[in-house]
Amino acid sequence: MYESSIASSRLTVAAVEGFPPEINTLAACNLAGHGFLRAAWYAARAPNSGRTLLVRRGGDGPVLAAIPTIAFGPMIGRGRKVPGSYWPLRSPLFAPDCDVFELAHALDHPAARCLGPVWRVGPARCDDPATTLLIAAAQLANWTVLSRPAGTSWVIDLDAARQRGWPSASTARKLRAAWRKLDDHGAPRWRYVRGTDWDSGALEDLGRVEAESWIARTTDGSGAKFMTPAQRALWSHVLSDPVLAANLSATILMMGDRPVAFSFDLDDGPLQYGIAGSYVEDLKHLGIGKLTNYRAIEDAMADGQSVMDMGVGDTGYKKVMGAVEGYEMADLLFVRSRSAARMLGQAWGEELAPTPATAAIMPNRTNDG
Repeated sequence: MYESSIASSRLTVAAVEGFPPEINTLAACNLAGHGFLRAAWYAARAPNSGRTLLVRRGGDGPVLAAIPTIAFGPMIGRGRKVPGSYWPLRSPLFAPDCDVFELAHALDHPAARCLGPVWRVGPARCDDPATTLLIAAAQLANWTVLSRPAGTSWVIDLDAARQRGWPSASTARKLRAAWRKLDDHGAPRWRYVRGTDWDSGALEDLGRVEAESWIARTTDGSGAKFMTPAQRALWSHVLSDPVLAANLSATILMMGDRPVAFSFDLDDGPLQYGIAGSYVEDLKHLGIGKLTNYRAIEDAMADGQSVMDMGVGDTGYKKVMGAVEGYEMADLLFVRSRSAARMLGQAWGEELAPTPATAAIMPNRTNDG
């Protein structure tokens, strides 16, 4: 099929039910440096129906790759997807020394049937080395990779912001004026939640804000993070992991005992992802959303973070806050059958062409099963 840098007999490839502890081992040291991709992060959406493809060197050797999946799409299609919160990203885990040929062998192994005939990874960072490795290995293993754009993420260089002084003097004056206006409506204060401070009451406060926000008034609520008991239960599962609880934080604006706005964020090494934020509609005119966004960035700077990733899309406020376009994201579909890939491509997106280096060693694409 292709020349491998190692003998396949030196690899152990296994399909494991659930989300094994080896995931946490890789989360602590992986190619892309995503420390938040832990077992509890993957398991939150379907703790009892996961399957993980594990790849080791030797029977008891180090773990090279973990690809956790849950069911995706109609049951008849037997599709799978890498789970996790939609933002900031979804990705399998690979060891820093995982070889493209080793991963290709694993994806061509009979145990890889646990991935189903079609499996999804997305949204994924296009500049992520884990994404690059996975695509190249899958193509070598005769999978077709379909891709559709998932937007451009907006980022703030916090190190540069510290050097030039942030926020600007004029913005700081406006923020102080907005804060003074809040005094006429109650007793404003900031509440900061992280680590052992997380409890059901904190999640309920975030849900109370969403229930009084535009998302409850104008949508079916499926895009909320905390509004329903089921949504809060998902995050409660994530926060049961002390490592994730320490990396997740909420900056909450309180008016007396009433939560009125929040920013929900995730630390990932020197980078902080903005996962969600909302504010109550009746106080929107007081700029509570802007106050909370700026406060969250101030908190990130105080914590020593280097980059604030504000996510995909900009309605204007991100650029005003100093964000610039950072990187592209894509939604990837891995399809075993070439004929199925041709049909799915019409709805999903174009097939990714092999890179020049990969194309030189690509097998003949004869699998049409």
